[in-house]
Amino acid sequence: MMKVWTPTDKEIEITQNWGIWSKEVSEFPWFYDEKETCYILEGEVEVNDKSGKSISFRKGDMVQFKKGLECTWKIKKDVKKRYMFG
Repeated sequence: MMKVWTPTDKEIEITQNWGIWSKEVSEFPWFYDEKETCYILEGEVEVNDKSGKSISFRKGDMVQFKKGLECTWKIKKDVKKRYMFG
């Protein structure tokens, strides 16, 4: 499962102490060995799972990926995100 939504102010505030990850424009396969929730600080990304489902997200979005998800990340604009596992 992958989902994207517009976070509330409270959800954004909660991300203040999360880790930060960034990456340049690229494409790569990824596997989630645990659930991950992200708040997108910069960039634009498309993620496709093995079943063909696709989501797109950008600056200001909150995104969640389920444990066990296999997918391909296509970073269209350099991305920077806050993230938390579990």
